[in-house]
Amino acid sequence: MPVAEKKPEASKSFVPYEPAAGEEYMNERQLAHFRQLLLDWKQDLMEEVDRTVRHLQEDASNYADPADRATQEEGFSLELRTRDRERKLLKKINETIEKIDEDDYGFCEACGVEIGIRRLEARPTATLCVDCKTLAELKEKQLGG
Repeated sequence: MPVAEKKPEASKSFVPYEPAAGEEYMNERQLAHFRQLLLDWKQDLMEEVDRTVRHLQEDASNYADPADRATQEEGFSLELRTRDRERKLLKKINETIEKIDEDDYGFCEACGVEIGIRRLEARPTATLCVDCKTLAELKEKQLGG
C-alpha cells in the first residue's frame, strides 16, 4: 500500500459495520456506511492538503547556508510527493463514491463476487475480491512489474 494511502480506520469516527443476521449485501445501510467512511477519509486528506499549504507558506525561509536550504527543499519535495499521491487517492475516492451512487459498489470488477465488508472497510476503494487481487499480483510479479 502506498505511504499516502492510510487506512480509513485511522479516522476518529470509524465504527466497524455490524451486519444483521440475513442482511442483504450492499443494502442501503451498508452503502451509507461506506459513503460516510469515504467522505471522512476524503475530509482527512483535504485537511492534510490545507496543513501542507500552511506549512509551505509559513516555513519557507531563504537560508544562507546551502546545506540548510537543501534540507528544507528536500523536506518540501517529500511533502509535495506525498500530497501528489493523495491527490490520486482523492480521485479514486471520488470514483468510488460515484460507484456507490450508481449502486455498483462492493462487487469484484473481474469476477462479480462480493468483495466483502471487512475488506472494503480496510480498503474502501478496492475493486477486486481477495482472490482476483492475489491473482493480479502474482501475474504482475511474474511479468517483473
